[in-house]
Amino acid sequence: MENNIEIRKLAKRYKDFALKNVSFDIPKGAVVGFIGENGAGKSTTVNCILGSANPDGGSIRIFGKDASRLTAAERSEIGVVLGEECLPKNLNLKQIGNIMRNLFANWQESAYEKYLKDFSLPLDKKYKDLSKGMKQKAAVAAALSHDARVLVLDEATVGLDPVARNEILDILYEFMQNEEHSILISSHIVSDLEKICDYICFIHHGEVVFFEEKDALREKFGVLKCGVSDFSNLDKGAVVGYTRSEYGVWALVYRDKIPAGYLVERAEIEDIMLYFIRGERP
Repeated sequence: MENNIEIRKLAKRYKDFALKNVSFDIPKGAVVGFIGENGAGKSTTVNCILGSANPDGGSIRIFGKDASRLTAAERSEIGVVLGEECLPKNLNLKQIGNIMRNLFANWQESAYEKYLKDFSLPLDKKYKDLSKGMKQKAAVAAALSHDARVLVLDEATVGLDPVARNEILDILYEFMQNEEHSILISSHIVSDLEKICDYICFIHHGEVVFFEEKDALREKFGVLKCGVSDFSNLDKGAVVGYTRSEYGVWALVYRDKIPAGYLVERAEIEDIMLYFIRGERP
């Protein structure tokens, strides 16, 4: 499988935080969900990909080239939505489109206006006067309107109600109909990632815990609910993490290591992340 982005042993050091040997791929035709708690290293990794932070080690290849050697035209093939206000606040959406036309040689005015119409966003309203959710929609519209091959979305659905989030997810599905396209998306709304992602990359304390196909994770892990005595009889190598209460034990386990007779439920992505981060170790 070909990749649009390849990250190998990426390192970045700050005074109180460090990325350590982060490696994963963003394949063509795939959506990669990037998960982890606040401060885990997601934004630092994204900043290194986008060139707004300089790595201290490792490599990033985009479209088969070292990221530092991309031309302006190649960089314009990366659409970006950050979880912050990232468009000129004193301009209306029509004026923002005019600026984008000057920034991107492949700017598609008709596509931009179509997305604004689909999102019910007014061309004559200043960006600063939009609601938080409308600002996110406008940023997504801009990111999709310069013929991008890769989208990098950091909390792109933050502040949106469920209907608006589904509108954005539908547009991302449409974007992914082209098998040359890829998406890297981070979100604290894990249910959105469950819907759209092919792969999950989980980062914790600056290190990648796993990078796996979403469906393979569901086959690999399960949530076990049992009494304390039953739990004590388990092979502890079958347990990733657990929580204990007066009612018994809940644990994230490797499904194939649990004997018959135990109740093992399906593990959602959020369960997997929480037990890796907060669960006690056997």
